[in-house]
Amino acid sequence: MSKPLSDHDRKKQISVRGLAGVENVTELKSSFNRHLHFTLVKDRIVATKRDYYFALANTVRDHLVGRWIRTQQHYYDKDPKRVYYISLEFYMGRTLQNTMVNLALENACDEATYQLGLDMEELQEMEEDAGLGNGGLGRLAACFLDSMASLGLAAYGYGIRYEFGIFNQKIVNGWQVEEADDWLRFGNPWEKARPEYMRPVKFYGRTEHHPDGVKWVDTQVVLALPYDTPIPGYRNNIVNTMRLWSAKAPCDFNLKDFNVGGYIQAVLDRNLAENISRVLYPNDNFFEGKELRLKQEYFVVSATLQDIIRRFKVSKFGSREVVRTDFNKLPDKVAIQLNDTHPAMAIPELMRVLVDEEELDWDKAWDICVRTCAYTNHTVLPEALERWPIDLFAHLLPRHLEIIYEINRRHLENVAARFPGDHERLCRMSLVEEGGQKRVNMAHLCIVGSHAVNGVAQIHSDILTATMSTPMDPHKFQNKTNGITPRRWLVMCNPGLAEVIAERIGEDFIRDLDQLKGLLKYVNDEAFIRDIAKVKQENKLKFAAHLEEHYKVKINPNSMFDIQVKRIHEYKRQLLNCLHMITYYNRIKKEPNKQWTPRTVMIGGKAAPGYHTAKMIIRMITAIGEVINNDPVVGDRLKVIFLENYRVTLAEKAIPAADLSQQISTAGTEASGTGNMKFMLNGALTIGTMDGANVEMAEEAGDGNLFIFGMRVDDVTALDKKGYHAVDYYNRLPELKQAMDQISTGFFSPKQPDLFKEIVDMLMHHDRFKVFADYEDYIKCQEQVNELYKNPKEWTKKVIYNIAGSGKFSSDRTISQYAREIWGVEPTLEKIPAPDDI
Repeated sequence: MSKPLSDHDRKKQISVRGLAGVENVTELKSSFNRHLHFTLVKDRIVATKRDYYFALANTVRDHLVGRWIRTQQHYYDKDPKRVYYISLEFYMGRTLQNTMVNLALENACDEATYQLGLDMEELQEMEEDAGLGNGGLGRLAACFLDSMASLGLAAYGYGIRYEFGIFNQKIVNGWQVEEADDWLRFGNPWEKARPEYMRPVKFYGRTEHHPDGVKWVDTQVVLALPYDTPIPGYRNNIVNTMRLWSAKAPCDFNLKDFNVGGYIQAVLDRNLAENISRVLYPNDNFFEGKELRLKQEYFVVSATLQDIIRRFKVSKFGSREVVRTDFNKLPDKVAIQLNDTHPAMAIPELMRVLVDEEELDWDKAWDICVRTCAYTNHTVLPEALERWPIDLFAHLLPRHLEIIYEINRRHLENVAARFPGDHERLCRMSLVEEGGQKRVNMAHLCIVGSHAVNGVAQIHSDILTATMSTPMDPHKFQNKTNGITPRRWLVMCNPGLAEVIAERIGEDFIRDLDQLKGLLKYVNDEAFIRDIAKVKQENKLKFAAHLEEHYKVKINPNSMFDIQVKRIHEYKRQLLNCLHMITYYNRIKKEPNKQWTPRTVMIGGKAAPGYHTAKMIIRMITAIGEVINNDPVVGDRLKVIFLENYRVTLAEKAIPAADLSQQISTAGTEASGTGNMKFMLNGALTIGTMDGANVEMAEEAGDGNLFIFGMRVDDVTALDKKGYHAVDYYNRLPELKQAMDQISTGFFSPKQPDLFKEIVDMLMHHDRFKVFADYEDYIKCQEQVNELYKNPKEWTKKVIYNIAGSGKFSSDRTISQYAREIWGVEPTLEKIPAPDDI
């Protein structure tokens, strides 16, 4: 096996990152040594690798700070409309390399560390992932922050500084085991605490109605302490801010206990307040109606709105006086984007502030609220929609429940006036669901309280409009197809491919990904085909070496790398992938002398700790792997690997190495997907259903350049009406029957024959996502994949079509559309002067 080119060697060849000037290198070395000196404790002589990492991170951060300060000055001087992106999740991953790329510092830092006898890649590995998100929703928020800074928008990300992010996943005896992600234990060099902007957040209590207004009294107060993280744009000297709130108990918290001798308990009770920002809820596309979760949602919203209004009132740089008091101008100066329903409390909270505190009349306040807020919907799965019990609201946020009731009363009056006598419509459109336990439907609240509602892929937005829009609000509904930042998901994670592209079409594609269309003229260029294939093979060799080092598995780098990485969920249908693996295994066993296309199937993803079926799916994948990987008849023609602890950092290694990307959700269930876009941009071919953004990927790259199979949305709807009977497919398809019989009789779990009984029962009798209905077409499509893979040149041509067609899926395009069509601001590629420019 030839040794893959190291990133260090490759960077010497790469132009897209800029050259390492001698002055830069000297200055960086000096700064590095200064930081190292202050990092080390006096009595410690030998620096650890982590000390070196912190020295490098602080050196790079020095280059951010001046730009950060200048950017904020620029915003205060210009007083532009500001965009506030509120999200309960920001899945940032690592920061060091991304910052170096965006500031054009990577080559200089690489050279400086090299001259100091250090390996920059090794130092980068010391950084903890900031895993403050579950999956797509949080990672999308991170890409959006990058694009907002790169497009010169005065934008702020607001969320929670969870002490413990998404859990670390260990696989023990084939089962998922969760470990706490103590990502802050070594400190975080990228954040800056801002105690001067601490804000009080109130809970519980009761309301008093007086002639001069409503008072919310006898509340418990928790303090929100902000931590700011700089978000650099791509080489434009703009550095925006992500502000994450941490919960702190006030000094007088339960101080009355002290007077009766309960001092120790009073101090211990502070933890109850501070639990709010302790841990990220590890659920993806599943609503968990816990009081602590609602506390988190209100905590971030209340602190953020106080910050927004403070900044709105103080518009001139350095001014401590209130210079803007006319709230009619709020929608002209502020745009609030709600990332899913998690920050939906922003709507009643903004109303509370405007009506109770700023003393505006209701109609004026409501007009301001609606014109300020916009809502992004991320799912149509019923189990994912937030519906909070009224009793919990009444206990935790009594004033907000009154406001929601008033919003609903006026809303239903409008509905009744427009559709007199239509009681069924009133029930359907109400924000408060009756029957059984009364609940507040947060999606309905967001739709009524926002001026724009968007889905995240065209097919999803169409479904959303069909199911959620009404004659009252059709004008609100839009589509904003998701995107990914090409800085992290190409330049940073796949420098070899970025360079091959830059050699043909220049480097401007990094800012304008549509320029990738220029690659179409090279589809039949032998040298370009060869270069693309070479980069892919180098990435595969590198990933194979990583797997060998960290997973102790040896894989065939000439096999097809067939990868499905995402959260484990029934609708994403990892089980369909399992059935293909078993079928392919059975075929090899049946005809061992046939020329089979070798495959290494890799599946990665975390299961929510309380999601039993998802955990069983992981156990099934590992069990299938145990049998297949140890069968000498199969050899290295088929291997199955579960990628433990899938996260942003692992994605950055796996995605550039993938040949085949599996995007196989039931049509109509995946809102968009963004992993599918990352694989496409990095030169993998997609096997997928016509679901989410797959539909638009096929439009952009050409239908014939993806492997599309299975039911369309209309077919799923028709099958629902007719009735889905899994047993019919089981009886009709011998290979499916064989695979299911092997699972149910313990072939893959000989020590526990009944281990997968629940999964078999679910697939046979109550499978909402119709795995068997797509099995036959999926297997046939996989045969086409195998055939094409035997022809590397034709395979690589399709890869080129995919890369060339991926320009639409830049988050820069998505954010430009949000800016112009929802927020009313204009993106720009202009640079502002650097701190050292006169």
